[in-house]
This record gives sequence, C-alpha cells and structure tokens, in this order.
Amino acid sequence: MTPAERRAGAALAAIFALRMLGLFLLLPVFSLFAKTLPGGDNIFWVGLAFGIFGLAQACMQIPFGMASDRFGRKPVIVFGLLLYAAGSLMAMWAPDIWWMTAARALQGLGAISAAVTALAADLVREQHRTKVMAMIGSTIGLVFAASLVISPALYAAIGMDGMFLTIAGLALIAIPLLLKGVPDPVAPPVVQPPPPLGKVLADGELMRLNFGVFSVHLVQMAMFLVVPRLLVEHVGTPVAEHWKIYLPVVLASFVLMVPAIIWSEKRARHRSLLLAAIAAMGASQLFFLASGDTLITIAAGLFVFFTAFNLLEASLPSLVSRIAPPSAKGAALGAFNTSQAIGAALGSSAGGAIALRFGAPGVFMFCAVIAVIWWLWARTMKSPPVVALREYAIGDHVDVDTLRARLAALPGVREASVEAERRMAYVKVNLEHWDEDGVRRLLDAPAPT
Repeated sequence: MTPAERRAGAALAAIFALRMLGLFLLLPVFSLFAKTLPGGDNIFWVGLAFGIFGLAQACMQIPFGMASDRFGRKPVIVFGLLLYAAGSLMAMWAPDIWWMTAARALQGLGAISAAVTALAADLVREQHRTKVMAMIGSTIGLVFAASLVISPALYAAIGMDGMFLTIAGLALIAIPLLLKGVPDPVAPPVVQPPPPLGKVLADGELMRLNFGVFSVHLVQMAMFLVVPRLLVEHVGTPVAEHWKIYLPVVLASFVLMVPAIIWSEKRARHRSLLLAAIAAMGASQLFFLASGDTLITIAAGLFVFFTAFNLLEASLPSLVSRIAPPSAKGAALGAFNTSQAIGAALGSSAGGAIALRFGAPGVFMFCAVIAVIWWLWARTMKSPPVVALREYAIGDHVDVDTLRARLAALPGVREASVEAERRMAYVKVNLEHWDEDGVRRLLDAPAPT
C-alpha cells in the first residue's frame, strides 16, 4: 500500500475503534446499571433500551449510505458522530429507563458504518481493500477484548454517568481525526447517475454478500448467549476472568488471519477464502457441540470462530465495494450494514428462544445449519474480476461528448468516465479481457514509454 493508503486505513480504523469502544464498554455493565433507574426493574424495557440502538442503526444505514453518495463521505460521518455524542450526553442525563431508551435510539441514529466503509473504498485501491478492512476488523476485535477488561473497573471508578460522558468524548475526538487524519478522496469523476435503490438491493451478487454478513452476526450473537454460561456453569470460570480466554484467542486468530488475506490478495482467491472462512465458522459450532464442556475444546472453538469471523469481517465489505456500482457504493454498503444489524438483533432473539427449549446444543446446531446454508449459496457466487484503474490523456481531435459511451462499449471496460476540461479519461478495466491497444486507438493516445 502507498503511504496515503496506510494513513487512511489507520485513521479510519481508529475512528471505528473510538466509536465501537463506546458501544462495547456498555456490554458488561448496562443491565446492572439499568436496575438503578426508575422502571429498570422491567426486563422488557431494559432489553429494549439496550437493543434499540441496533434497531435505529438498521433503519439508518441505507439513508446514511445514500447521503454519503450524494453529499460526500466526511460531512455525513461528522453528522453521525455528532448524533452519537448527543445521544450519549442524553443518556448521561436520562432520569429513567424510558428516557434512556430514547437516548439509546438517538445514539443509534448516527449510523456511519456504511459511510466510513465507503470512504475506505474510495481511498484505497481494490487490490488493497481487504487489507484495510482487515485493519478495521482487527481493531474492532481488539477493542472488544479490551472493553471486557476495562469496563467493570471504569464503571466502578466513574459510574455510568462518567462512562456516557467518556463515550461522548470519544465520538467528538473522532471528528478532528477524520478531518485532519484521513485524506480527501481523489477519485475520477463519476458521470453516470446512481442506479435506483431497488436495483442495488435486487443485485444477486450483493444479496449473497448481504445474507453473508446477516449470517455472521446472527451466529455471533446467538453463540455468545450460551458460551459465557458454559464457561461459568461447566468450566467454573467467573465472568470477571473471561477476558483471559477471549483476549489470547482473538490475538491468536489475527496471526492466522493476516497470511490468509495476503494469500487471497496476491492470488486473487477471494472466493476460495470466503468459502473456507464460512466452513470454519460452521466447524467452530461443531467444536462447541463436541466439547464435553472442557476449557480446551471451548477455547479451540472460540479460536476457530474468531479466525473465521475476522476473515469474513475483512473480506465481505471489500467484496461489496468491488461489486457495487461506483455511484451507489454508499447505498450498497448501507444495505450491507443494515443486514448486519438485523442479523445481530435476530441472533439474540432466536438464540434465546432456541436455548430456552433445546439448551446450548440446540443453539450450536442452529448456528451450524445457518453456516451450511450460507456456504451452499456462496458456492454459486462468481469470482470477482481482477480489475485496475487506468487513466489516459485524450487526443486533441477526439470528441469527448461521445467518448465515454464508446469507452464503456469496449471489451473488458467495467466503468468509464471523462473529465472534459483536463481532457482525461478514467477507465476501470477487467484485466482478463483488457485490450490496451484498442483503447489507445480510440483515444489517439501515445503508448507509454
């Protein structure tokens, strides 16, 4: 990657981390705090107050993604961070569980994931996007593990009011990091209008990836309803000690994930990597089924799951950004992130219902079946084409008004745009079917020296 790409990846990963840290810090302590609020003895309202954040996210991912296509990525991200900070301050003030529910909804309205991911795709060449998505995914995994360690201590030290104030501060810190630390996209102009949203949502390849992220987070949420209970009830590990299991497992999964991503990028084996990661996710559930409730086998299942999870978190958004039309990239990633939020919400409810009737083995079997269904569907996907961006000077006598259509009609051209004032043509091409000489004849451009 170029220095600008590394800078963009690191800054966007840090922005994700600051926002997700605020979310993860609440996981271990929110239900305990909610009992101290008026109305907090009602478990339904406690669950709604915590879960409505995800519901609001699901509703707003597509609108925020579409807005980033129209108004630019950075303004939309800033607006979302301000909403998130405002919701955090409102939660700090909330006098009862009902106001807390409203505050959590306001937090969730700042749905910036699609816009941040689209900005990463704008700033990084296609052959390096999976690496940047891996940087972001790895950072989120580390933040999750760290939150399990520091959240109880932070709650004891500054209380929930202090935690909500800290969360608001983290969101505000992310704004100057975005504006100063993330380069502005320098992309070729897109001259065609964005396709209708219905066409983006109905695209078969994108639907397959949306179902994929839905499945990943459904399995994650359902699985983590029962794994902590296994560690407490069958292994005898208290909740306060669980981080000692999660943190080494997450770190070890990164060690295996990095060479796998490098291999898939160098050899253009994205489809093979995706199928292997799905199979690993299903295999992790079989580890839990056959674990015998021992620490070693549960830890092995967690290692396999987190390896698959991190690979999928890196590869899926990268594949969406490769396949989506450039003028609707934000909308496509919005639908992708909506599917993710719905999967997380459904995973919690479905996992709870299955555990109530069939226990932990029923949950693991359910998750394994979801992985098999996804693997069978994913087998039918097309391998993403090997593409590259080319730019050419346009000859003085060439008619630029009709040039884009003629470029787009050439074999191997996926997208074409023309900047008339600078007399430059930008072409995204499938290298497997690329005719360099044909384009140069059309543009009357000299061959490179």
